[in-house]
Order: sequence, then structure tokens, then C-alpha cells
Amino acid sequence: MLEIKNISFTYIENPVIKNVSFTIAKGQNIAVIGESGCGKSTLLKLIYGLYDLDHGIILNDEKPILGPKHNLVPGEDYIKYLAQDFDLMPYTTVEENVGKFLSNMHPEQKQARVQELLEMVEMTAFAKVKAKFLSGGQQQRVALARVLALEPEIILLDEPFSQIDSFRKNSLRRNLFRYLKDKEITCIIATHDSTDALSFSDETIVVQNGKVVAKGDSKSLYENPANKYIASLFGEVNELKLSQLIELVDEADQPLLLYPHQLKVVDNAIMKVVVKQCYFKGSHYLVKAAFERRAIFFEHDSELALNQEVYLMLS
Repeated sequence: MLEIKNISFTYIENPVIKNVSFTIAKGQNIAVIGESGCGKSTLLKLIYGLYDLDHGIILNDEKPILGPKHNLVPGEDYIKYLAQDFDLMPYTTVEENVGKFLSNMHPEQKQARVQELLEMVEMTAFAKVKAKFLSGGQQQRVALARVLALEPEIILLDEPFSQIDSFRKNSLRRNLFRYLKDKEITCIIATHDSTDALSFSDETIVVQNGKVVAKGDSKSLYENPANKYIASLFGEVNELKLSQLIELVDEADQPLLLYPHQLKVVDNAIMKVVVKQCYFKGSHYLVKAAFERRAIFFEHDSELALNQEVYLMLS
């Protein structure tokens, strides 16, 4: 079990991580989400041992993970960290990059392992190509294969799909997270993509201003966000009151956080909005409308006319 106990860290004079605590069971896939600059990447670097903590402690199976004051070479052998800069060797081939940390004692086993990893990241056709000739997305896939080569106990991924094309990203995510589950490798992924959290993670940690503000089952966090900040990390969100949608008799008014798919167009209702923009999403349109001098988002199956007035209610 990985335990983060009341850790804090400061860059020069600015606190970046503030009294953070949580635990992660072996083999879990955890997504860390939050706005840019909230401390996601720094948290991963601290878990890897790249920085010294101001206070607190990080333990894996009750053994401390220490920073550069204690380790000449920062980081632990059983942990691998994939940074956003990839750190590939530009003048060596893809297969040489992937096999960099593998032993040469058994060349056939090494080659089989490299081939297995290249198949997973769908880069077998580029095995003999030098890394400097690859696109950013291809380099990212090679870097991902390399950190998996020695089958670490823990893998830390910082935006690992940020430069990969959408059509390739989906299959790569499925391959990667199935592989991690099969091998019982603990994974912590810092991401801006809610798909990583909702589709593939066991739990999600929400970070805001260096603090953990929520941790739990990804589906529960999405369906029952505690505040607008958490809900907004999964997409557009509307902050409304119940009385703006239905007539209240005896029940008390209450605030609501609603995603666009939770509102629908009807023939008549209390809430009337004015259409301002329509965005085609393939299976539906995302509509931006004006309501009481603020923007409201909802989904509709067809395009609506600019400045058209429509009524909305809970779907």
C-alpha cells in the first residue's frame, strides 16, 4: 500500500502541496485531476522522490520514499515516472530506447520483451527508426513503453496521452490500463482528460490549490460532485436553483449542479433561455444559451436557430 501522510512542499517561497494525505491500494489505477497549476505534477514528482518534503512522509509497504537529500540518484528502482518531456535518446532507435534498461545477458528474452511493449503501444512498424524522426505523439508512446519495460510496482504518468491523436489514444488507453491491471501495477495518472478518470480509474483524486479536496469512486464524484469546481473538471456544468426549473410548493429551494445532458428542451416550462451558439458533437449538439445574464449549456439532438427562445427542464 502506498501511503501519503500529511505532506507539504514549497517552491522557493510558494507553497505548492499543502498537508496532503491519502492511501492507494496495490494495483489500483488512480486519476489525479485539477486545474492547471494546482499541483498535480508536483505531487507525482514527490511520490517518485525527485524533491525533498517540507514535512510529512511517503511510505510504500511501510518503507519511506526519500528525496535527493537521502538518495544520490533520486527515485526508487520499483517506481517509474513518465514526465511530459519524454527524455528519449534522439539518436538511437525506438527499440533501443525501449530496451535501454533491460539486461543484455539474455538477448532473445530482451528482444521478446521489447516486441511485446511495442505491440502494446502500436509502434512495431517504427522499431528501427531513430527517435528524433518521430512525431511528438509517437515519442510519447515510446516513452510509455520504456517506463513499463522493467514492470515497476508503481508507475506515475504525467499527461501520458497529451500529444497522441484521438483515434490512437482510445485503443492505447485500453491496452495500457488492461496491461496494468493484469500485472497488478499501481498507477497514478495526472490528467486533464476526464475520460482517463471516468473510464479507466478505480478512484479519482481532485486537487485544488495544492490541497486534496475530494477522493473517491470516479463515478460517484461525477454523479454527486460536492461543488462546482469538481463538477467542472468533468465538462461544462450549470449552477441553478430548483425553483428556476420547477414550481415549489412545500419543499425548500436547493442549489443544483447540472451537466448539459441533464437538461432537455420541452414545449413549455418555467425556465426560458435564448440560444446563442450550437456546437456539433457528432451524436448531438451542445447548445450555449443565455439565462438571466449568464451562460447555460444543454444538449439537443438537432441544431437550434440563433436567438431562438426555448424552454428547459430536467431530463
